[in-house]
Amino acid sequence: MAPYESDDSTGAEEIDDLRSGRRKAARYVVPVAVVGVAAATIGLVPALADSGDPNLPKITAQQLIEKIAKSDVQQLSGTVKISTDLGLPDLGGLEGSIASGATKGGDGSSADPTSKLTELASGTHTLRVAADGPDRQKLSLIESAAEYSIIHKGKDVWGYDSKSNEVYHGTASEDGKKHKDEAPATPKDFADEALKSVDDTTSVTVDGTAQVAGRDAYKLVVKPKQSGTTVGAISIAVDAKTGLPLKFTLTPASGGAAVVDAGFTQISFSRPAASTFDFTPPKGAKVTEHEHGSTRAPEHAPKSDEDLAKGLDGLKVLGKGWNSVATFDTGSKGGVPSASGSGNLSGLLGSLGDQVTGRFGKGTVFSTRLVNALITDDGKVYVGAVTKGALVKAANAGQ
Repeated sequence: MAPYESDDSTGAEEIDDLRSGRRKAARYVVPVAVVGVAAATIGLVPALADSGDPNLPKITAQQLIEKIAKSDVQQLSGTVKISTDLGLPDLGGLEGSIASGATKGGDGSSADPTSKLTELASGTHTLRVAADGPDRQKLSLIESAAEYSIIHKGKDVWGYDSKSNEVYHGTASEDGKKHKDEAPATPKDFADEALKSVDDTTSVTVDGTAQVAGRDAYKLVVKPKQSGTTVGAISIAVDAKTGLPLKFTLTPASGGAAVVDAGFTQISFSRPAASTFDFTPPKGAKVTEHEHGSTRAPEHAPKSDEDLAKGLDGLKVLGKGWNSVATFDTGSKGGVPSASGSGNLSGLLGSLGDQVTGRFGKGTVFSTRLVNALITDDGKVYVGAVTKGALVKAANAGQ
């Protein structure tokens, strides 16, 4: 460990400063993921080997938070490796069917970012990213013998899937902000989301230095003070010169491999060539124009989707800090069908969950290494980065 190391932890008196820092940080984000990315938990396997602990000046957690907030990187290009280990069961090809259904629910194109980038929710992936200010960004997902790219230039946003030769065309948000359904795709995105959770239930410390993608960096560690959460710790490698987060690692409370571990393997802060952001639909490509103000529902969607939407409007949050649990009422009674309905999706889902009971009644808990969800037989849903026991407790208290 480098000799400068500090274990100074932020206390309750610094929480307002942290929140102020997060608000400032949001203004300086280089929005690499530029449009319509479906919400997903994505991460990176530990592919970045540290090459020694650089000797850097001592810094406190508060100062490092402020350094992130003041980061104003406008130009960059590089490579990010991504993977996730949520501990999801093998669905035997069902993922493809679900992804297909999601595509139909969007604009009907395999190049629609809303459905395409959900692939980052599992497996190992390589991304190439480039940015030149708020109006020009590019993200490319490198696949086997294929490539998928999102290009934002001015008002235009293009998605191109070389495998299917399909093109998606939409327009960027006028206010320059990320859409609410976009998922994080870079260490900066992840860091911003993580720092929103910092309050008096959180410990924040500086834990040494590292080298990431050839850059000297400080390591910021965020840990829940509460028990009952599935989050063990979050480590953010922050570029010592620019303040840009270079690597993000989330380890579960249960131990083992990281659930989320996102980082650059190569990065340059030089201005990318202007041609990087040029795009013209290839000859013969199918071009789908985004239908503004409307989102088509999947074919043969059940009527209960209307009840689900009403339930989401009534979303509530129970608990505090890392033990927060979101809950809503789907309006659909009967819960999750049991495994007796084998041979169909309902039976499969029922067999994957654990049956639980409590003052709330009966229900089924679906678990990953990070996020757990309880669906009760009377149609209520409880979800959070908490243990199964904490979910049941929240459901009991919510009655």
